[in-house]
Amino acid sequence: MTYKQSFAHWSFTQDRAPQPGLLAAAAGIGYSGVDFLPSELWPQAHDLGLELVIIDGHEPLEVGFIDRSHHGQLQDQVRRALDAAATNGVRNLSVASGDRGPNTAEDALSACVEGLVPLAAEAEAAGVGLLLEPLNTKVDHPGHECDRTAWAAEVVDRVGSPALRILYDFYHAQIMEGDLLRTVEANLPKIGHFHTAGVPGRHDIDDRQEVNYRAIANALRDHGYTDYVAHEFIPRADPVEALRHAHSVFTLS
Repeated sequence: MTYKQSFAHWSFTQDRAPQPGLLAAAAGIGYSGVDFLPSELWPQAHDLGLELVIIDGHEPLEVGFIDRSHHGQLQDQVRRALDAAATNGVRNLSVASGDRGPNTAEDALSACVEGLVPLAAEAEAAGVGLLLEPLNTKVDHPGHECDRTAWAAEVVDRVGSPALRILYDFYHAQIMEGDLLRTVEANLPKIGHFHTAGVPGRHDIDDRQEVNYRAIANALRDHGYTDYVAHEFIPRADPVEALRHAHSVFTLS
C-alpha cells in the first residue's frame, strides 16, 4: 500500500471562473481526496468518493497559538471545526503558530504547546488529526513563527499526542531549508500530510521549477508512507490538465 493523492481546492480555483466539473474531473483522474473544500461542496465530494482531507481549524493564519491571549478564541474555533469534522468525515484540521510577537522564542514555543495540548486530546478522542504547517517567511508569510521543520517537530514532541503531526509543504520547505529528502526521512513519523508546488512561483510541478518531485515520490513510497500527498499549486493554464500531470508524477509503477 502506498500514499493517496489529493489537491487543494482553493489553489485550483483561485482567480478563475467557477469550475463546476473540477471535483468530478479529479475523481476521474484518480484522486482520493480534496483539501480545503468549501463546506457547500462537501456533499458533492462525498457523492464522488472524495475524502475531505483537511479543512481550516481556525483563521486567520497570522493569529495563532504562540499568543496566550488568543488561546480561548482559537480553541473555540478549533472545537467548532472539530465537531464539523467528526460529523462530516473530515480527516484533519489545520492549526497555526501565528505571527511573531514580543515573546521570546522559547516562550512562543511553550505557549503554542500549551494551547494545543487540550485540543490534541480532544481531536484524538474524536479520531481527527491536527496538522501544524511550517510556512516560508521569505516570500509568502513574513513574520510567521513556525517557518522551520525543527520548530514544528519540537511542538509535536512536546504535545505528545498522535493526533498532532506536521503538514510538510515541499514548496515552503524548499524556500526555507532545502535538504528535502533527508529532512522528510528524519521526521516522517511526525508528518501526517504533504503539499506540493513548484519552486519558485508556486505553480505546476513541471520542468520549469527546481524540485525533483519524481525523486520525492519514490522516496515516500520507499519509506512506506501511506497518508496523503496533496497538490497545492496555482496552475498556469488548464486546472484539470495540471491535476492530471501532477497525479502522473506521483503515480509510481
